[in-house]
Amino acid sequence: MTIAVALRTRLLGLTALCLSALVPAQADPFVFTAIPDQDERHLTERFGKIADYLTDKLGVEVQYIPVKSYPAAVSAFRNDQVQLAWFGGLTGVQARELVPGSEAIAQGKEDTTFVSYIIAHHSTGLTESEQLPAELAGTRFTFGDKGSTSGRLMPEFFLRQHFGQAPEQLFSRVGFSGDHNRTISLVQSGAFEVGAVNYAVWDAEKAKGNIDDSKVGVIWSTPSYPDYQWSIRGDVNARFGDGFKEKVQQALLEMTDPALLAAFPRSGFVKATNADYAPIRDTAVAIGIMDPAQ
Repeated sequence: MTIAVALRTRLLGLTALCLSALVPAQADPFVFTAIPDQDERHLTERFGKIADYLTDKLGVEVQYIPVKSYPAAVSAFRNDQVQLAWFGGLTGVQARELVPGSEAIAQGKEDTTFVSYIIAHHSTGLTESEQLPAELAGTRFTFGDKGSTSGRLMPEFFLRQHFGQAPEQLFSRVGFSGDHNRTISLVQSGAFEVGAVNYAVWDAEKAKGNIDDSKVGVIWSTPSYPDYQWSIRGDVNARFGDGFKEKVQQALLEMTDPALLAAFPRSGFVKATNADYAPIRDTAVAIGIMDPAQ
């Protein structure tokens, strides 16, 4: 190699080094998920636009990834596959206990006083009342997902409280549909006579004309409890910069576009803390879903 070629090669190398120093390294995307409380098509429609909104607000690439089950959402949070998640009350408690330092940072305005509906096929003869009817005993009953707060945990708690029996003792058959839309379909078809469903999903499906009032209706509404919330891992500031957690929280609280809020559906978001969900943990322990020492 001649001296001229050697010098030219060194200069090209130095130029490339200087240019690379001017181009910032591509930051990791900020990833979130949500419990699959509806079918995947609904979820993708709901959260794709939320990812775009957060990308604009946070100044980093934000991605939404779907998961197949409630436990998968908790595992993704635990394994740092996602840094933010839209959890139900129970899954949020479970996830935060597995990831020290993680926090509930926002909840829907409606989530401070959430309720579940008990719905029944009209063949049962059951109608809406203020008390759980004794005629529920012996029916075929479906919950939603086993990890659902509104589709399993709280309805089961109130059923046990009222009847003094576990569901397996109270009903002739107990099922777990997997999500709220499926619960509605199963009861509406008569495959199960009675079921527990998230009131917000029921109201949204009714508004869309997807519920046949001649076949299925609400017979009871639970007392209120805290439910869905956004939970964030405790290490996000270290990964995305000081104050990032607060920026995420502020972006959620400032979400006012009705089209975005309809994806949840919520009228807006308010601040939340881990302490808000102590009643959910206590209930899960009381009916044996969580270990007291967990």
